[in-house]
Amino acid sequence: MFDPSSLIDDMHRESEELDRLVGELGEDGWALPTPAEGWSIAHQIAHLAWTDRAALLAVTDAEAFGRETEKAFASQGSLVDEGAEEGARTAPARLLATWRAGRAELERKLRSAPPGTRIPWYGPPMSAASMATARLMETWAHGQDVADALGVMRTPTDRLQHVVRIGVRTRNFAFGVRGLSAPSEEFRVELVGPSGELWTYGPEGAAQRVTGPALDFCLLVTQRANRADLAVRVEGPDADKWLDIAQAFAGPSGAGRAPKGAAR
Repeated sequence: MFDPSSLIDDMHRESEELDRLVGELGEDGWALPTPAEGWSIAHQIAHLAWTDRAALLAVTDAEAFGRETEKAFASQGSLVDEGAEEGARTAPARLLATWRAGRAELERKLRSAPPGTRIPWYGPPMSAASMATARLMETWAHGQDVADALGVMRTPTDRLQHVVRIGVRTRNFAFGVRGLSAPSEEFRVELVGPSGELWTYGPEGAAQRVTGPALDFCLLVTQRANRADLAVRVEGPDADKWLDIAQAFAGPSGAGRAPKGAAR
């Protein structure tokens, strides 16, 4: 049975890194616009706090979470934006405290989840390890928006391997969410991690291939940068199509980010 402790440790470290970016911001800093249209830094943290609360409910009360899922589907995606907007109107100190408390409680619950636990979510149920991976991925992605708003260059770490893994595993979902048939063959993915290690997925002899820096792949699958600005390369038409539509997050496909220098 897989022990998710080290993965949850990485989730904790990812949140702490983002906390260091926002923890000392004044009100003007919280109001700074981020690359996500209409979202300030406060919106980004409010969204993470909202999603942590949803994850905590899923872990602790599956029936109540089921009712929230029905609301989410009925809202056709507006519930997420409404949650971020409501949280962004909160005083920064209170929002920061809410985010810290929620993510700490979620971490405790994930650490104490019995082996084999399946947690309901907006897609298929997931294990505690998969939930931690999803929370780490989203924290990293929204943290990138915050860093961009502040003009901060973050030093990538090998925690990106968790983001890479979920990006690779959601290949078929990216096709399906757009009403497209997923390719029947496996792809080969070869990415260079921040420490220089080569991370590989799929059969070595696959005709469809994706290669490049792990950081760029993560920016692509979380839709934090335009493909034109990244050094991710492909071989094969299906792999090429995937990079145009890749998304590691649940929910409807987003519009993505414009290339650098393009008018917004």
